[in-house]
Amino acid sequence: NSMPWITSKDTCFECYCGLHGCIETFLSGTGLEKHYQAKYGESLRAKELVKLAHSGNHANAQHMLDEYVVWLAKGLASIINVYDPDVIVLGGGMSNVDYLYSEVPKIWQQWVFGEDRVNTRLVSPKYGDSSGVRGAAWLPEMMKKSLENR
Repeated sequence: NSMPWITSKDTCFECYCGLHGCIETFLSGTGLEKHYQAKYGESLRAKELVKLAHSGNHANAQHMLDEYVVWLAKGLASIINVYDPDVIVLGGGMSNVDYLYSEVPKIWQQWVFGEDRVNTRLVSPKYGDSSGVRGAAWLPEMMKKSLENR
């Protein structure tokens, strides 16, 4: 899936799928790290970058985290435009960044079509950043029960 509403200032890296500018190359800890290194010539892990941004003493880290917020808002707005969900639950390591939950909903409206306000809630995963893996582990059992109930 391509990152929607790309601008000329956005660098589109090659994705593991072979395409360029996929959402994964923007909205992952690894993507954040690559964008930071390309922009500032310094290699930082996503956790370090977020910590520096929150310290208030590292303008480059804060700027990069704010760019990430915009990318996430764009990516989630495209989901809202197609599905109109009541809630979106983030997953992965970046789902641990509380800043995303306060800042993304403040700006995603500008990419959501036909809405005066967005009613979708953005929430953190109940079981932490491995919730997706936990859910995947339950899929075979859920499918088995579903087939038994037919």
